[in-house]
Amino acid sequence: MRKTTLLVTAMLAGASLGVPLVAAAMENNNPPAPPQTQTNQPSSGTTKGKTTKKPKTQNNSSADDFLKAYHAAYALIYDKGDYDAGIAALRAMGYDDNPDVATTIGYASRRLGRYDDAKYWYDKALAADPNHVTTWSYYGMWHAEQGNVLKAKEDLEKVRTICGNTECREYVALKAVIDGTKTY
Repeated sequence: MRKTTLLVTAMLAGASLGVPLVAAAMENNNPPAPPQTQTNQPSSGTTKGKTTKKPKTQNNSSADDFLKAYHAAYALIYDKGDYDAGIAALRAMGYDDNPDVATTIGYASRRLGRYDDAKYWYDKALAADPNHVTTWSYYGMWHAEQGNVLKAKEDLEKVRTICGNTECREYVALKAVIDGTKTY
């Protein structure tokens, strides 16, 4: 089986078990968790005269569609460097409030030199998930590229706090950018 198929299969299995998934966009191709599409389906049983409902479940078709679309857009950006096409594909998905989607749009915008757009998307991602570690790392890179190393170091500390250590990929990547040894 191809690596991509294994990743998508593992992610769908994890999602169906309620395991939260986060994109690690720096050095691998793991797509984000699909948005939680829920359905209420009443059961045929009753409890003390009240109708009970089955637990909400994820719509696997929507999750599949989301993962396929995100992975295709992700590949345009991270594998092919086609930032404009990747942004267009991500926007066409209709999940702008998903923190992984917004962060990836922010990253592509930053790579295109569209710093105001990148800031908008990073802010949007953090509004959806204030502890989204990839967003904080990329936002720190944005600050470093803007010449605001002090703010980038604040973001580095936020990444360390979220990760709980200094070995996580997001911390290492941002630290390298601040130190001037790598660019993303």
